[in-house]
Amino acid sequence: MPNYHAITKTITLPDGRQITLETGKLAKFADGAVVVRLGDAMILATVVSQPSQRGDVDFLPLSVDYQEKFGSAGKIPGSFQRREGRLSDYEILVSRLVDRILRPMFPKDYHYEVQVMISLISADKDVQPDALAALAASAALSVSDIPFAGPISEVRVARIDGKLQINPKTSDIARADIDLIVGATADSVAMVEGEMNEVSEEEMVQAIAYAHEAIKEQVRVQMELGAVVEKAAVKRDYPKYEEDAELKQRITEAVYQKAYTVAYSGNTSKAGRKEGFGSIKKELLETLLAEQPELNMKMFGRYHASAEKKAIRDMMIKERTRLDGRKLTEIRPIWSEINYLPGAHGSALFTRGETQSLTTVTLGTKLDEQIIDSAMLSGYSKFMLHYNFPAFSTGEVKPNRGPGRREIGHGNLALRSLKRVLPSEEENPYTIRIVSDILESNGSSSMATVCAGSLALMDAGVKVRAAVSGIAMGLVQDKETGEYAVLSDILGDEDHLGDMDFKVTGTEKGIVACQMDIKIQGLSSEILTAALHQAREGRLHILTEMAKTISQPAADMKPHTPRSHKMLIEKEFIGAIIGPGGKVIQQIQKDTNATVIIEEKDEKGHVSIYASNQEDMEAAIGRIRAIAAQPEIGETYKGKVRSIQPYGAFVEIMPGKDGLLHISEVGHERLNSLEGVLEVGQEIDVKLLDIDKKTGKYRLSRKALLPRPERTVADNGEAQA
Repeated sequence: MPNYHAITKTITLPDGRQITLETGKLAKFADGAVVVRLGDAMILATVVSQPSQRGDVDFLPLSVDYQEKFGSAGKIPGSFQRREGRLSDYEILVSRLVDRILRPMFPKDYHYEVQVMISLISADKDVQPDALAALAASAALSVSDIPFAGPISEVRVARIDGKLQINPKTSDIARADIDLIVGATADSVAMVEGEMNEVSEEEMVQAIAYAHEAIKEQVRVQMELGAVVEKAAVKRDYPKYEEDAELKQRITEAVYQKAYTVAYSGNTSKAGRKEGFGSIKKELLETLLAEQPELNMKMFGRYHASAEKKAIRDMMIKERTRLDGRKLTEIRPIWSEINYLPGAHGSALFTRGETQSLTTVTLGTKLDEQIIDSAMLSGYSKFMLHYNFPAFSTGEVKPNRGPGRREIGHGNLALRSLKRVLPSEEENPYTIRIVSDILESNGSSSMATVCAGSLALMDAGVKVRAAVSGIAMGLVQDKETGEYAVLSDILGDEDHLGDMDFKVTGTEKGIVACQMDIKIQGLSSEILTAALHQAREGRLHILTEMAKTISQPAADMKPHTPRSHKMLIEKEFIGAIIGPGGKVIQQIQKDTNATVIIEEKDEKGHVSIYASNQEDMEAAIGRIRAIAAQPEIGETYKGKVRSIQPYGAFVEIMPGKDGLLHISEVGHERLNSLEGVLEVGQEIDVKLLDIDKKTGKYRLSRKALLPRPERTVADNGEAQA
């Protein structure tokens, strides 16, 4: 008999498909483990929390890792070691989706290390696992004794052929004009991320509301599952924050009004505000230490931060103004410049307030495409966007360890935004790489990347359909009174102190991408709608400022940008162009300095040619046309004699195409032999008389191109040639 007792619960999706949650069968040493299944897709989520606190930490050491096992899809990794390695960018993005909604659900004073591991153990080509990962993680926490304010869940909501669907099949998502991942509790939406085809604010709100209804059912089933698991009945106890009501009151009284005054001063400098708030803290700390040398510093820091935060938030709600003196809807000053880097194919410098991005666009060939090798997907990508956030952008010193999860997440949001306006694959033969280097950062550097990327694409001459801008929206809400303030173009401090970080990107027509994180429960549809409409006003303002620099893609690409040309050839000529061992195509590239790439698609040869100047381009085109051209009856060709036979000569009229020049077609005079008339290697003009329909052989004539000899009259009166 098995030594387990599996417990299973079922969730029914709106279209009738069923998701099963199973616990008690796998990974029983974990604090919580659940297998989620939809179709043939299975995800195992485990959660473990350390029973004791490691070190004197004052935060939640939470790690969330999502990984796809290649064996789940019957594949072997393509890496050198042939095993799963570091998480791919896609796996990191899924990990972030789960982390962002789980993290606020733990108690603020719970500082014990928590590790959530989510593994795709069985794949289904028609099921997107990213929409199931958070459900699995939340279910694992729900059956554990770890303190957790869930359950939560995430679903994909897509509008396909005009109809909203929950967790649609992979094969249908390509037709979606709305594709969102929405995360929520039973009461409120907490996270949104996705992309759209220039949709309205109302359409987006409808999609989010539809997703929330499905999430409510998934939360209900998780609660049922947790209710029948003995371990989950009582959550583990842990030491709570030590409190000192007298000290808290004294710090609040000493800090609140002074912090309110600094916040209301409208200091436009981040450094100036930091100095103002810092002096309040320093003065109070010196006073308290003089009175209490054994002052609890952690307690002091917690009370001081709370008082300062409340003062700033109250100021924004009551005064309807910002830390830097702006109105709630006001956007920081914007200036931009294109063609800043003469050596790049396209470049832009975009600055908004104290946030600045220097972005480049590089146009490459098909050989530059990114290889995609994952359990669920294998192929190539011809559009890349990389976001870099060096420490100096915030005036700090940190080792450069390459992009972290934040950089990958911000870069993906910008990529989603700009991808929606790129020309079609038929219109754009290039592989495009955008790189955004953040040089200054005080809020919304990912949105600066979107704006700079849009400008740089136009500077490079890429025929984008429209310009794209982005804005980060914030929220401050008083829990007791319900009063709130929606903030446009938030600062870094406003992001840290606020209740929402809502990034929205779009064109003049509508929204193309978004990323929203809510730090409070109970965000109403009214506030969400207000934030979206306020974001639209901000986006349009930013687009107007961007248009002052460039409003349409450049008419031509930079002189040093590789030119491209596409040709279609008959399938039978692909081998002739490549040649034995690639010798022919390599020689063409060597002789012309061009890059030539051939693919077979739809029974045709698709030839892409890239060259740095028109002369090299024409040379490469001519060489390929000479190989792939079809001889036409009646046309004249300059041929080369390849061999001589008693009955005639074989003449090459095109590379790889020989025709017979019969001895009777060499000239008007009658010949018994070609000796002394033609030589091997000799170049002659010939006319193509006919192509045999059965054999495809060419019949040539030199005589047809020679003038007829004049006729003379002999002594006997007969006409002679």
